[in-house]
Amino acid sequence: MHELSIARNIVAIVCERAGNVAVKRVTLEVGELAGVAVDAITFCFPIVSDGTACAGAALDVRTITARARCRTCAAEFRQAHFAAACSCGSHDIERLSGHELNVKEMQLEAA
Repeated sequence: MHELSIARNIVAIVCERAGNVAVKRVTLEVGELAGVAVDAITFCFPIVSDGTACAGAALDVRTITARARCRTCAAEFRQAHFAAACSCGSHDIERLSGHELNVKEMQLEAA
């Protein structure tokens, strides 16, 4: 279960930036094709954040739609899965979005 490690890394990244200030909310961007179980990250986050500046923080997960551009016909389309082809039949595509796994923002307690 690599989601436990991902949750630990999220907490480490946020705590490093927050210093000793308590964190109220963490916003995470997860692409549809990122290959992570969002439910598992959501489950692990409060456990791994216990005793840190992130303890009690809300985790707001935003899903990023997978999009691609065909290199053959230049069409942009929603990519439902990694092997999805363009409507022209080409598999020569450039992924534009949907593989992200980013800490987008954090909200800190007022000083």
